[in-house]
Amino acid sequence: MKIALVYDAVYPWVKGGAQKRNYELGRRLAKHGHEVHVFGIKWWDGADTIKYEGMVLHGVCSPMELYVNGRRSITEAVIFSIKLFPHLVKEKFDVIDVSAFPYLPCFTVKLVSVLKGNCMLITWHEVWKDYWYEYLGRAGFFGKLVEYLTSKLASGSIAVSTMTKNNLESLGGRNIQVLPNGIDLEKIARAEPSPLAHDIIFAGRLIKEKNVDVLLEAVGLIKDTFQDIKCLIIGDGPEKDRLIRLATELKVQDNIKFSGFLEYDEVISYIKSSRVFVLPSGREGFGMVVIESFACGVPVITVKCEQNAASSLVSEDTGFVVNLDVKDISNAILKLITDTELRKRMSISALDTAKKYEWDIIAMQLAKVYEERNRVK
Repeated sequence: MKIALVYDAVYPWVKGGAQKRNYELGRRLAKHGHEVHVFGIKWWDGADTIKYEGMVLHGVCSPMELYVNGRRSITEAVIFSIKLFPHLVKEKFDVIDVSAFPYLPCFTVKLVSVLKGNCMLITWHEVWKDYWYEYLGRAGFFGKLVEYLTSKLASGSIAVSTMTKNNLESLGGRNIQVLPNGIDLEKIARAEPSPLAHDIIFAGRLIKEKNVDVLLEAVGLIKDTFQDIKCLIIGDGPEKDRLIRLATELKVQDNIKFSGFLEYDEVISYIKSSRVFVLPSGREGFGMVVIESFACGVPVITVKCEQNAASSLVSEDTGFVVNLDVKDISNAILKLITDTELRKRMSISALDTAKKYEWDIIAMQLAKVYEERNRVK
């Protein structure tokens, strides 16, 4: 099949879950004989069109800031969507798979699919619905409207989690296939644990929705029992300075280390040398880091929130799903770091669970979805 993947951010020049998914699945589809084209912003030097990991990358416009004041740039989405059309319409594809967010490119892909007779699929990582009002205030009405209209563009969609599928169905979406994000088990298995061990670890973008402040408060409670508790916070973001000040206010600055951004292999090494991964996020479209922690044999604590898809990944055999509450999180952490036998049992179950999320398996499932949708377009 001749496949087009459309997303403005392209891995490894821009790192994140959606672009990593396109990269991992695209290169595996190419390895299995499919012709894979990726259409995104030209983040690389040299020619506009290059070969990379068996895929053909098309740079449709010059690099732009994806975020302005912490929010996705509307100007960038408009420019990318306009510039995308002449590049995408040049060729005929069996399937065009476009990432839903930031929505506007989906309308370009719809126009091209009508003109060229391509099969169009939209991959949804999240469905925001009323969260748009929290994100944009009153202007959230327009974000919610565009999200609704986008859900009507394609005859079939892919959701990365059951939660996302359910939210998409509530908008009237149909023919939705759940295909989760994955991991490279072999690569994770090769990583050596870091010699610098920590009791607790968190990795992710430091934004309000991740609720890292609640984790810091939980560490403060735990310190009353374990003076030497060690917690590593990996990541950067707009909340970082506030969180560093909070650690000082809570008098846990000696117990918490902020590492900033680290390369993937370093993150995996640190997870392997930790006792428990804590993800107190209130909003996760999937929660890739949960599966990565499982593959490292590390149990996960996450929270019960309506928009936290990661909570569905964690079972009683692989960790705890608790309320977004300082005391509940601290109790769960204490349980895991003090009960060695429980942690060992959960570690074994976590490693077994991770095997279901191997990228090779998901790539084969995706190829099957493409073939089926292409036949009925």
